Amino acid sequence: PLSLEEVRMLVELFYLPYQHGALAQQLLEHFRWLRANSLSVGVPATAPDACGGTRWRGRARSFQRLCARTCRLHSRLVSTAGRALLYDLHPYLWDIRNLLLAASAFVLWLGCQSISAPMLLGRDAEPWARRGGLFGELQALLPVGNSCDLFYHPPPLFPSSQLYLLRPLLPLDKLGIEEGGCPETSQGLQAQLSHAPPLPGRLLGSFLSLSPEYTFVLEDEDGPCGYAAGALHAEGFLQQRDSSWLPAIRHKYPPELGTGGPALGQEAVLFFHAEPLAVPQPVLRRFPSLVQLGTAPRVLDVGASRSLALCLLSALRANGSRGVFCQVSDADRQQLSFYSKLG
Repeated sequence: PLSLEEVRMLVELFYLPYQHGALAQQLLEHFRWLRANSLSVGVPATAPDACGGTRWRGRARSFQRLCARTCRLHSRLVSTAGRALLYDLHPYLWDIRNLLLAASAFVLWLGCQSISAPMLLGRDAEPWARRGGLFGELQALLPVGNSCDLFYHPPPLFPSSQLYLLRPLLPLDKLGIEEGGCPETSQGLQAQLSHAPPLPGRLLGSFLSLSPEYTFVLEDEDGPCGYAAGALHAEGFLQQRDSSWLPAIRHKYPPELGTGGPALGQEAVLFFHAEPLAVPQPVLRRFPSLVQLGTAPRVLDVGASRSLALCLLSALRANGSRGVFCQVSDADRQQLSFYSKLG
C-alpha cells in the first residue's frame, strides 16, 4: 500500500483551489527561480559569477529530485491504489506527471544553454486557457504555456505504472556519432530510438550533426524509447543539410552498398541518395523551425509523447521561434499515426 509519506505528497499536490501544499509550493518556487535566473548559468566555472551558476545547478538538482519523486508517486498509485481511488485521482496525477517530465527536461536544457535574450512567453492568455491549481501554474511557467491545445488531452483508459525519464541529449550519447552523422552509428543511441534498426540515420543523423542542442531523449526502464529533435532556423538547417551533410553521407555510402543486403538496409542507403523535397518559402516564413519526433512501439502512453513535444517546443520558443512544422511521408503510417495521436 501507499506509505504515509506518499499519501502526504498526494494531498500536497492537490491541496486547496487557491493554496498549495509544501511539495507543490517547492516545485513552483524552484521552477520560477530557475527560469528567472537561467541567463547566469552558461558561464565558465572560473568566471567571476561562477558561484551564481553553482547555485543555479544546486537548485536545479533539487527540482529534479522533486519531479522524480512525483513521477514515482504516479507509478506507485497505479500499482497499489484500489481501482475506485485510482480512477478518481489518476487523471490529475497523470497530468502533473506529464507536465513535470517536460519541465524537468526543460530545466536540464536551460543548464546547457547560453540564452542571450529573455525567454518569450507571448501575450497574456485568456482566463479559460489555463486550468487552476498546480497544473495551471506550472503550465504558465513554460514558454509554450499559452498554447492551450498542447495541454488538453484525455488520460489513458488503462493507467500504466511505467516510469519515464525525459532529458536533453548528453555528450555521452554522442560518443559513437561520427562527423557527418553516418548510418553506422545505429549501434548507439539512434538504433535504440529508431522504429527499425537499419533506418535511424535518416531520422536523426542530420539533427545530431547540425542541431544537437535541440535534441531530447525519452527513456523507460529498458533504455531510450523516444526522441524529439528540432532546428531553430529550418531554412539554414536544410541548406546546410543539403550542401554538406548529405554529400558526405552519399560519398561514404554509395548506392551499390545497399544492393544484395536486407531490404531495410537497401532502403536506408537509397534514402540518402533521393533528392529531398523542397520546403515552400511561405511555410518557412510562417513556421521557421523544423521538428521531428518519434517513440518506440512499446511506448503506449501518449502522455510521455506529449511531454516530448512540450519540452522541444518550449526550448525552441525560449529562443524566439514563432512556429514549427514537420515533414512526414504520406506512406509512413507509423509516423502519421504518431502525430495524429499527439493532436
